[in-house]
Amino acid sequence: MNIHHLRSASFIIESGDKWILVDPMLGAKGSLPPFSFSRFKVKRNPIVELPPNAETLLNRVTHCLITHSQTFGFKPLQHRDHLDDAGEKFLRRRNIPVATPAKDKAYLEKYGINVTTGATPWQQIEFAGGQLTAVPAQHGHGWIHKVMANGCGFFLQLPGEPSIYISGDTVFTEEVRHALNRFKPEICVVACGQAQMDVGQPLLMPTAEVMEFISLSPGKVYANHLEALNHCPVTRQDLTNALADKELLPKVWIPKDGESRNF
Repeated sequence: MNIHHLRSASFIIESGDKWILVDPMLGAKGSLPPFSFSRFKVKRNPIVELPPNAETLLNRVTHCLITHSQTFGFKPLQHRDHLDDAGEKFLRRRNIPVATPAKDKAYLEKYGINVTTGATPWQQIEFAGGQLTAVPAQHGHGWIHKVMANGCGFFLQLPGEPSIYISGDTVFTEEVRHALNRFKPEICVVACGQAQMDVGQPLLMPTAEVMEFISLSPGKVYANHLEALNHCPVTRQDLTNALADKELLPKVWIPKDGESRNF
């Protein structure tokens, strides 16, 4: 298995002739509004461009996973850092088969997305020649998660490949702990940017929770959702320092945009 990191939470899983795109935010730098106006420096998102090799990698895509998209079915509240307009156009133009949480299926189909799979938590289904299981994700601590697009993570098993758990936009919950203990994934993907809006608690795992997630992960960990959005304050260097303090750095891959690794 090769993992190709694009930017933020967007990446591609390569397995033989299957190229699975995850959470496509494919627009140009600055194509989205700021997500924070007072807590962090005001910048339009994404704050960096896609890497130079993105087009070559995207041309190989055969399938897509979208961890979450809609809140209350209201288009202006779509989580465009996981599916932006450019991502929608890409999926429509190529008629890419998509798996997403069951609650988002009808919403995405309304915009012409070819949703072949609406995933229900803990139910194993077929996807891309392998097996896919959705894991509940809580998008934030406190009251704010009730108004966020609580989606899911995905545990994916492809033939002849290491298993992979994409935790998605979530804080550390008992369901996340259960997924790690039950599935024992050989690769885990965790969002580490500690996103926050101008009100409320973090929308993603704070660094202490990231450390717990990594400590419990049985295999290698791929850290993403870093240095691409103005409401994500944790940098790659911050994460590196925290991992070094906990002696966890050797098990974690913190890629630069456009970087790939074989697992």
